[in-house]
Parts: sequence; C-alpha cells; structure tokens
Amino acid sequence: MDERLVARVLHLAVEIQQIPAPTFGEGKRASFVREFFQETGLHYVSTDEAGNVYGQIPGKGVRPPLVVSAHLDTVFSELVDLSVKRSPEMISGPGIGDNSIGVASLLGLVWALRSLGQQLPGDLWLVANVCEEGLGNLDGMRRVVDRFGDQVAAYIVLEGMSLEHIYHRGVSVLRYRITARTAGGHSWVDYGRPNAINELAALVCRLEAIELPEQPRTVLNVGVFNGGTTVNSIAAEASIEVDLRAEVPGDLKALAAQVSKLVKDSNRPGVQVSSEAIGRRPAGEIPADHPLVLLARRCLEEQGIHAGLNTGSTDANIPLSLGIPAVCVGITTGSGAHTPAEFIQTRPVLRGLASLVRLVQGAYSLE
Repeated sequence: MDERLVARVLHLAVEIQQIPAPTFGEGKRASFVREFFQETGLHYVSTDEAGNVYGQIPGKGVRPPLVVSAHLDTVFSELVDLSVKRSPEMISGPGIGDNSIGVASLLGLVWALRSLGQQLPGDLWLVANVCEEGLGNLDGMRRVVDRFGDQVAAYIVLEGMSLEHIYHRGVSVLRYRITARTAGGHSWVDYGRPNAINELAALVCRLEAIELPEQPRTVLNVGVFNGGTTVNSIAAEASIEVDLRAEVPGDLKALAAQVSKLVKDSNRPGVQVSSEAIGRRPAGEIPADHPLVLLARRCLEEQGIHAGLNTGSTDANIPLSLGIPAVCVGITTGSGAHTPAEFIQTRPVLRGLASLVRLVQGAYSLE
C-alpha cells in the first residue's frame, strides 16, 4: 500500500461528500457508490429495498464470508453548503469524516487487496448502508443482518474518524418526541393563556435537572425544538426530540420512567403534553478479550496506533445485540463530527487502511 492509493481514496471521499445524503435521502449517493462498485468489478452488485448497496469479492469459499460496511447517510440536510477546504494535513467539510471517508475506504480496501494479489479464504461483502444517523434507527444495518444473519465470520463497521477507537459494545438508545398542545391565541388579546413553547421550555429545564450516573454512563440530550406560528402568536403546539442513552439497559429503563413521569406531571388544565417513541437502538457487546477485539487491537498496534476500547451507538449495535461478533473501527482521525466544521487528518489514512486490510485478512481465521 502506498501514498498513491491513499490519494485515490481521499479523492473519492470528497466526491462522495459532495453528494447530499441526509438520512432517508441517500439515493443519489447510493447510486454513485453502486456505479463505482460495478466499475471496480465487484461481483453481485445490487441494491436492496432499504437502499443498501452490496458488492462482493469472491473468496476460496473455505471459510464463512466477512461483511465490511460503512453508512452512506449524514446528519446534514440537502441545503447545507458542502464546500470543502484542503491542506496537506487535512480536509474539512460537512460529512467528510462521518462518513464519506468510511465509504471511500470500502473501495480502498478493494484496491489494496487486489494489489496484494491474494485470494481471501472466504467471500468478502462490501456494503454501503443507509439509515445510520438520527431517526434512521440503524434500519439499513438491520436489513443487512437480516440478509446475512450469523452465517458470517464477523461484521466490521467503518466510522471514518474513529481510528484510535475500537467499539465492541453498543449502547442502549431510546428517542422520544414530546409534544405540548394548548388553545393558543393572540399575544396581546389572549395574553395569559398557556404557551406550548413555554410549557416545553419548562419541561426541558426539569429534564436537565435529572441526576444521571457518570459510571456506568447515562446521558440525556434535547436535540430538536420545534413549534409556534408567528412572533405575535401564543404557540398552540410545540415539540422536542429527546435522546436517552445508557451503558446499562436497566439504567436506560429507569431514566425513561423518570422522563415519562415528568411528561405526565406537565399536564394541567389547558395544557396537554404527550410523548411518543420515535427510535430505539439495541445494546449488545462482545468481551474485551474476544478474538475479534484482540485482532483489531493487534492490527492497529502494528501500525503504531494504541486504540482504546469503547462503547458507542453505531451500526455494530445490530449484530452485537444478536450475539454476532462485530466491531466498529476507523480510518483516520479528525474532529467536529455533526458540525459544518468537521475535518479529517489525511496522514493517518495510510495506517488506517493498512490496519483494515490486516483486520480483514485475519478475521477469517477467528474461531
């Protein structure tokens, strides 16, 4: 593997990043990747009903297949400015690290393996999947696992900027939309009537006052606040979207119960507050001494990278929740994920790809 391959991967990452791909709107990017899979000569290139794109490198067939995936979608709408800035050390632009470089590395893996001229002991499936971010609820990966099940050597999930991390535990996630409704009215004529926005603002303060354990970690985030009609109207309806996460499923259940009680207690004459579940991500894990985790760590250490073992919410949650070996690993380092200031560092990509190649080669031999 050399710098020319890295340059090729980085160029492809920018091409992918320039195609808007909000969750549920990944179609154009998926079509681009599918064409690239076909032009690269992958076998059995296809798109399933969910929008996931598949391609295969045939192996000798003496070992179960391996699945390597990277999600297509981003947190950004189609209206976001996708302009890119480049320097010898970094590339910045919305979605470049999460997860354009990850998707480009699926092709980088193909190019690197072909340069070695070795046939793998089992089939290798490359998947560019949809619906990882936001309210996608990992539905793309659910479809992937429905297809391959546990008849695989392992699932390897690529998250572009996670080079110094190995995710082998999936955190439990629950998401709710909480809505307040009132009669509303005119800001002058009807002053004094309950305002749906004010009611939810007060509820948010009560939610933020909940004491959460730091170990095992539990978090609550209000990520979206919508509502109102005009500046001179008393809001008749407003809503918030809340994300709850916990390392221990029981702690998540307890937090959800607290949130539910606060929602219920917010109801009073003239004010109706209700909640609905809008997302769930299952927990799961393989132990730190699992052969796949040890292999991932060893492959990174060979490249001089000392990675930490972490818990996260990634596509790996789905196979992990079913007891199927899976890890999520990265290609490079960077920062600013989920913000317009997102950037990746270019120099670590060579080591990230080299580590990925070794991980793929070794995964077939795991018991």
